[in-house]
Amino acid sequence: MSAGRFAPSPSGDLHLGNLRTALLAWLFARSSGRRFLMRVEDLDRVREGAEARQLADLQAIGLDWDGPVTRQSQRTALYDDAIARLTAAGMTYECFCTRREILEAASAPHAPDGAYPGTCRNLSAEEKASKTRPPALRLRADVTDFSVDDVLHGRFHGQVDDFVLRRVDGVAAYNLAVVVDDGEQGIDQVIRGDDLLTSAPRQAYLASLLELPTPTYAHVPLALNAQGKRLAKRDGAVTLEDQAAMGLGPHDVLDLLARSLELVGPNDHVTAKDLLSNFDPARLPTTPWIFET
Repeated sequence: MSAGRFAPSPSGDLHLGNLRTALLAWLFARSSGRRFLMRVEDLDRVREGAEARQLADLQAIGLDWDGPVTRQSQRTALYDDAIARLTAAGMTYECFCTRREILEAASAPHAPDGAYPGTCRNLSAEEKASKTRPPALRLRADVTDFSVDDVLHGRFHGQVDDFVLRRVDGVAAYNLAVVVDDGEQGIDQVIRGDDLLTSAPRQAYLASLLELPTPTYAHVPLALNAQGKRLAKRDGAVTLEDQAAMGLGPHDVLDLLARSLELVGPNDHVTAKDLLSNFDPARLPTTPWIFET
């Protein structure tokens, strides 16, 4: 059965922009008869207690999900298997570049739009043996761009380079993990912030190599602060806890989010389920939401 998902990283509390994207992902999935899955992307920085608070906040504004919460840290065997398949097909190579070398290479005149230029792509056995630092593993891409269809953005052509599949520390990189997870979980609808739109061609291309279906994408406008920058915790009262300290409960926050999406009038009070009856992606705003504290 097809599904949508929300996949937060437990690095801190969700802010209003995160909750807004989660609400949209839930509305897209539920309104189309899909399951809605919750996946915690905990391969990177994890703050103690953050996952529990995030899940509680999502439930507080009325979101529910199907089945148990999954965690990427418990799925490493799936990532290892995908890497093994790509390696067996000659589609990977070791990269010994330092972070500084990668930044310098990506800014070099011959590197198209900051793409990794393949510095380590054709190292000899002798050159590899001379390296002293552990390698990351990159995809040996045979295309330089790929196209995806997005519900809100239409046909999008994006760059594909030899992106990292496994980091120097041995942990699966985001672009690999998300593709493997979505394929294995039957997720055919991906709703997320439009700051990730440029990642979609890489991920769709990787899915094709792994013989996984490409999901339907909808990259939604972000919540921005008064300066037009991506909303962050430092921008003031931006979490559910912050709002509670100001006397605003979860239902008030849901009303605020619904108004920002032009789903209700200025004086309406709704539940998440109320929003399903008239939800129409074509009527969503196409510009960012400016949140001023």
